[in-house]
Amino acid sequence: MRQRYQHSWLIRRGTRILFLFLVLVGLLGMKAVPLPASSTSLVYVVPVKETIEPGLVKFIERAYREAEKDGASWVVLMIDTPGGRVDAAMQIREQIRSARVPTAAYVTHQALSAGALITLACPRVMMNPGGIIGAAQPVVLLPGGQQPADEKLVSAWKEEMAATARINGRDPQIAAAMVDPDIEIPGIVEKGKLLTLSADRAWELGMIDQVAHSWDEVLQQLGVAGAQVVDFNLSPAEKLARWLTHPVVAPILLTIGIAGLIIELFTMGWGIAGTIGVISLALFFIGSMVAGLTGWETILLFAVGLVLLIIEILVIPGFGIAGIAGLVAMVISIFLASETPQQALITMSVALVGTVVLLILGFRFMGRRDLWSRLILRTRQENVEGYQAPSAQLEEYIGKVGVTLTHLRPAGTIEIENERVDVVTEGEYVPQGVAVKVVKIEGLRVVVRPEKEELE
Repeated sequence: MRQRYQHSWLIRRGTRILFLFLVLVGLLGMKAVPLPASSTSLVYVVPVKETIEPGLVKFIERAYREAEKDGASWVVLMIDTPGGRVDAAMQIREQIRSARVPTAAYVTHQALSAGALITLACPRVMMNPGGIIGAAQPVVLLPGGQQPADEKLVSAWKEEMAATARINGRDPQIAAAMVDPDIEIPGIVEKGKLLTLSADRAWELGMIDQVAHSWDEVLQQLGVAGAQVVDFNLSPAEKLARWLTHPVVAPILLTIGIAGLIIELFTMGWGIAGTIGVISLALFFIGSMVAGLTGWETILLFAVGLVLLIIEILVIPGFGIAGIAGLVAMVISIFLASETPQQALITMSVALVGTVVLLILGFRFMGRRDLWSRLILRTRQENVEGYQAPSAQLEEYIGKVGVTLTHLRPAGTIEIENERVDVVTEGEYVPQGVAVKVVKIEGLRVVVRPEKEELE
């Protein structure tokens, strides 16, 4: 009995030892066999093309989030841009600095203006043999076109370029010469000229790390030859945001929107001009929303301002609190929908000038095409043409004086000898409680003119 118990105990003990041995061997085997995911590096390729604007900032932020989540080894910015907004470029630079994934730039064609700052912000920079970098003097978009920025902005941007180059071990003086034409560097650039470097020249001066003839060479330089590549592309919403927030498109949308609504105020009912105006304004604010610059509260603020302005024009006489509040609300909403106050001022200046020009052209076009006759009733019913007044014989009111019971804008109601009469003015506004005189009858229209003094 005792021997059988000892034998059973030995079997159980041996089974446990064998089990632990097999588990240990399995763990060692799993550690010794490399996983496929760890044997291949992951590289995110992010395009930086066309104009740099707020929509691009949000796109690049999303790219870094995805790259960090997937454990990418590198983010490579494929740069081909003529430049764009300075504020957007600085935001992208800060994203590059704070990212957990290292960044490399590969200039395929050009990295000019704001694109030069983004390129110099990358720890590793390579260029295609045909690429160029530089020409980073800031300009401002004014109604008359692009103009060089003032000295204060040039100085600030020059320091940003120099500091960005210095952080990554590149010559800050050369970077500053890309901004300020007054900087002279013997053997590199003359005074009075902006510095733009070819790929070979940039490599000779130490502004880039390598001239790469192909994408495979880029990966080799980064030490990830044969890496798995993720081509990170714009979503449809990001494409729309980039287009709508373009420095040229945004003021155009605002111009068309304002002009369309103003034209609509001069026409009967609701027509094409108002519809186009509303669509343009909606696109302007939608672009800012998708780009992350604003929210629904901004659109609501603009709508409230627009309603107040319409009420001031059509309902309330004169121009008072409602009109001023409406204008203030609309201006604030445009500021909120813009990246910076400076950009808002530029956008509104361009939009106001464009609106005036568009209104002048629009009214002249409608005059030539006689479109006003389709929008405004011009038919006059004269007695000599056979039109007769109704049985009330409106002609008897000519020369009589009455008092306005309502505001005349220009139509309204007056009281003459205890009778209510519907009248119109000759175009002017007449408030309530004012003495008016009937000056003529045009068919069914009783035309009045204000007396010099109001009735007491």
